[in-house]
Amino acid sequence: MMSSTRLALATVHRGIAFEERSMQLLQQHLSMSLRRVGGRDDGGVDLMGWWWLPTPDFDPSARENLSKRRRIRVLAQCKAEKKKPGPHYIRELEGVLHRHISSAEHPLVALFVSTSPFTKATLLRAQSSPAPIFLLHLPPETPELEPGDDGAKNAIGTAVWNPALAGSRGLLGGKIEARWERSVSGSGRPGLWWSSSNYRLPSWTPDACEVPIEDAFDVHMDVER
Repeated sequence: MMSSTRLALATVHRGIAFEERSMQLLQQHLSMSLRRVGGRDDGGVDLMGWWWLPTPDFDPSARENLSKRRRIRVLAQCKAEKKKPGPHYIRELEGVLHRHISSAEHPLVALFVSTSPFTKATLLRAQSSPAPIFLLHLPPETPELEPGDDGAKNAIGTAVWNPALAGSRGLLGGKIEARWERSVSGSGRPGLWWSSSNYRLPSWTPDACEVPIEDAFDVHMDVER
């Protein structure tokens, strides 16, 4: 039997590994450049950084606009737990956002990433929240499967955000959709789509282009409230 100390260390290592995996996926597919800030005094924030999204006047047919982005501050929590996250996690996220909003120079979004799916009560709480919230269920990476066992391979994630973030009067003005995209092989990934033209937005961050974040672009924050 594993000692309590070894069990605690294993839990910490699993959490850190999931945070690292989440950061990589968010940059590759959702245009987020985040860094780890988790620790004893993290204030309930595991990851923090920027979300680089097209300006409201974005035109998918004009390729020169693909890298014209505005930035939104992201505060994220990551949970690598077998138990489904309950609605109390949403209340914690709202508290985290409230503590940061008074000193924020940019709009804020709360992101919750979980290896387990969300309960119905959690989804309902997020949908009714006045805070912009993004929920991402990121299933565990596929382990080695026994012959004939395809259960883990077919695990499907979800990408859900609430009206305060994605609604017509929300932070994104109803212009962008989050989808969980699934391939014929059974693997999946989250993606962003421009609603009016059903156009998949390519992921972009200044980090990937080796451009300093502060000098990347003249950032416009004109969003419908």
